[in-house]
Amino acid sequence: MGMSVTISAAAAEDVEQIFKLQYLAFQREAELYGNYRIQPLTQTLDSLKSELETDTVLVARLGDEVVGTVRGNVDEDGTAKIAKLCVHPRLQRHGLGGRLLRAVEAALQGDGGTTRFRLHTGHKSESNLRLYRKAGYTQVGGRTASDGVQLVILEKEAKSASDFAVSA
Repeated sequence: MGMSVTISAAAAEDVEQIFKLQYLAFQREAELYGNYRIQPLTQTLDSLKSELETDTVLVARLGDEVVGTVRGNVDEDGTAKIAKLCVHPRLQRHGLGGRLLRAVEAALQGDGGTTRFRLHTGHKSESNLRLYRKAGYTQVGGRTASDGVQLVILEKEAKSASDFAVSA
């Protein structure tokens, strides 16, 4: 790839690049479900700005370009909820999604009190399901999202902080 991809905490000035990347990266999901009203495509810029202020948001950069992102937060019962993992289409299938997932797990684990990780994806999203299962997630349930997409809910137990050593 020439330049190396680095992963770091998102900054306020990254919000527009994250917004555009999310819109681009989730097009394939929308096409897969025949539904362009999925939440990542309808989220507003203001809503994303709010998430940037309250959640753990990471970005993957190739030079100055944001080419991947993921976010999450830990609720009162210690469940770390991971959401909107996305990678620029031209960099998919090169391990960046797995790196982002490990990095956000490490960041959320660092918040202390994390007992498990939870995320969801659409039931037809085989590449996402493959990534999450490879990372140790197992299906614990399902639900229908407000946009009508059938979601698979996956979880894995949090391990000790030393299990999440990340070289980003």
